[in-house]
Amino acid sequence: MGRVNGVRETRRGRAGRASLAVLGATAVLLSLSAPGGRYSGHGAVPVAESEPAFPAVNYAVAVDESASLSDADMEVERAAAARIALGDVSSSSHVTVFGFAADEGKGRGAVDPVCPRTTLDAAGRETIGACVGQLRKRKKSEGTGTDFPNAIRQGVHDLTEGTDPSAPRVLFLLTDGKLDVKDSKDYGDPAHRVAEGERKLTQALKDAAAQGVQIWPLGFGPTPDHKQLERIAAGGYQKGCTVLPSAKPRASKVSGAKDVGTTLERIFAAAHCMRHEEGPEPQRPPSTQEITISPLATVGSIVVDKGDPEVQITYTDPAGHEVPTSGTFHRSTFELAGDKGAVEALKIVDPLPGVWKVRAEAPEGHRSLPVAVSVLWQGELGSAISMNPPSPRAGDEVTVTMRVQTREGFQIKDPRDYEGLRVQSELTGDGFDPLPLTLTDDGKGEDEKASDGSFTGTTEIPANAHGALKASATLTAAGLSADTRDVGGTVAPGELPVTTALELPGADLHPGAEFTGTLDVHNTSDAPHTLKLAVNDLKAGLLSVTPAELALKAGESATRKVTVKVGPADVFGDRLTDDGLSLAGNVTVVDTTDGNLTLVTTPLAVRVTPEPSIWDKYWWAFLTAAVVLAAAVAAVLALIRLRRARRDPHGLVLRLVDEHGEFLPGEHVAGHGNKQWYGFGIAEAHISPRIEKRAHGPYAVQRNPNGGAVLRRSKGGRSELSATVHAELTDGLRLALGEETHKPHKSRTGRTTRNARTTRTTHNRQGGASSPGATGPTPGADPGGQGGSSTYDQTYL
Repeated sequence: MGRVNGVRETRRGRAGRASLAVLGATAVLLSLSAPGGRYSGHGAVPVAESEPAFPAVNYAVAVDESASLSDADMEVERAAAARIALGDVSSSSHVTVFGFAADEGKGRGAVDPVCPRTTLDAAGRETIGACVGQLRKRKKSEGTGTDFPNAIRQGVHDLTEGTDPSAPRVLFLLTDGKLDVKDSKDYGDPAHRVAEGERKLTQALKDAAAQGVQIWPLGFGPTPDHKQLERIAAGGYQKGCTVLPSAKPRASKVSGAKDVGTTLERIFAAAHCMRHEEGPEPQRPPSTQEITISPLATVGSIVVDKGDPEVQITYTDPAGHEVPTSGTFHRSTFELAGDKGAVEALKIVDPLPGVWKVRAEAPEGHRSLPVAVSVLWQGELGSAISMNPPSPRAGDEVTVTMRVQTREGFQIKDPRDYEGLRVQSELTGDGFDPLPLTLTDDGKGEDEKASDGSFTGTTEIPANAHGALKASATLTAAGLSADTRDVGGTVAPGELPVTTALELPGADLHPGAEFTGTLDVHNTSDAPHTLKLAVNDLKAGLLSVTPAELALKAGESATRKVTVKVGPADVFGDRLTDDGLSLAGNVTVVDTTDGNLTLVTTPLAVRVTPEPSIWDKYWWAFLTAAVVLAAAVAAVLALIRLRRARRDPHGLVLRLVDEHGEFLPGEHVAGHGNKQWYGFGIAEAHISPRIEKRAHGPYAVQRNPNGGAVLRRSKGGRSELSATVHAELTDGLRLALGEETHKPHKSRTGRTTRNARTTRTTHNRQGGASSPGATGPTPGADPGGQGGSSTYDQTYL
């Protein structure tokens, strides 16, 4: 048993919560109702023309109310009915919903109408959401059997009475999958009711098939009769939205409430020839999940099963934009459904292809349930077809190539986007019966590379062919509208008056850039000809070719340059990402003088990447400049350090000289000082003169890089200083340098250091003799040499 907010759930409680989630998810499939063609609105930019992505569909939803279902399964069925009923298509679709059991002569028939035929416009969706709630499990006194034949007949009636026969007719049958009419008097004598039930079921399925009604059974309960469900699916109309096997009705089983959402999405997608993509493993909020939308999608819905209505979802497109939940943004339109419930969906018309990010946030107490993400989408294939040579002679071999691409003309990178693709092609022309063409993408024969979206085949032009030729091909895939293309040609009676050979190399370019190919032309006739060049099978503006026209003189043979130019960046919009876009079109050369005869069709492959930034273009220059700058800075810093080291007064030995030129007792060793100046003053100048350190004293010294030192006086003036050159301080006192025992030297690391030198001197107030051998401080000593008798150690490095 699970827990939500610390409360233990019962089986009914879990089913109720699941049903609420599924009821909320009705908006998910419903959100796919808009067409995928042009739209209008602020900032809207039309893209390739397309038919409405989803034509109208007529639905009927039959919900089993028999006693064989548990109460929990009945709740899930009710929620599933709402999800199916509201899960479509277009605002002109219709749906009916009814319950069924069996008529056991207890005043209640086999069928309980719940929702009459309702148009799925905005008002109709509100009505459906309310009336589905009337579905309920029957009591024993009301008849508890399961009458499939009557349920199917009711569905066929609702789907065919007064409806457009061109609209698809789909019956969803939600049941535990067990035919039970043994207590129904409608089936005759009790001993023969089971057999009669089977007979009437067979007849009801034949009627459904005759009326074009597909039946998609969905089994509930612990032990649905899967074999019988498969029989029902196979007994109805088998031709769905396409002839592909994936669109063929089939039975599905739901083992529990947790499987309802995914199973319904799969069924819904199959019935509509849509694609259903499951996202990553569900995660609890806060979380960010990624899911990919195909470049083929013209309309899609990101389905988010939140589990808890309090979960808030934000959506980020592949370009990094957080998109709105309504209105138009860049080239896409958005519509959010179900955001107040446990399941929501963001419908996107013309979605930006690539990886979308779905961010789930929830307040405390609402983060216990995982959030699941999936995508339902429908799209359009584009293609480019070519036949070479375009004007063959009878007996020549021609190669037909069909390249799969998006409707704008972009190549498709991932073969999974067109998985299950079916290609049908033929060659027709005057004088011969249609020839079937086999186009393959297996890398064999004329097909250059397997699974690159280029399907190729060859055939020989019959000997009796003459006049016009046409190669046509149709692409069909589940979830993708069929695309048919053809290319025309002419059977040449002999040698053509003008022959050409066009060479266009592949190119990797940026918007606005261009590349050049060559066109060899030979006019063997005695008349001038005009050739027309054009880019085909691409959205206008992506690529252009020049010259557009080429005039040939009689008998002229020449090689002309042909330039292909990429359109500006705004033509590509957000679809041009760092991964680039590959364009796949054809360049044709037509002889307008010879009845618009196509002379050559050359495939064009251009990869377009965004214009590089200044950094991308000149990174080497920036890097070189950075290295040079770093070296210059390092050199300047080294020079400054060297200059400072050469001027550093640290270790200078200062001595006082009296008026007679005699050295006074004692020495003073300078420290580092401030900004390479060591400040000092003279203490007791008239009694017992000595040098003492003063940060802002009247004198300061620093080394002279040329040797010796420099004395600076606060009252102005500087003097050189050495052991032999003395500088005057006061009347009767001068300053000289003493001898340093050890000179500075370079260490192994290149740093200038000085060996330790200790001078041990004893002063007395009367200027007595120094006592180098003294040990320990004298009481009252002044280590800084500030005055009085002192014994001090001065160690410098």
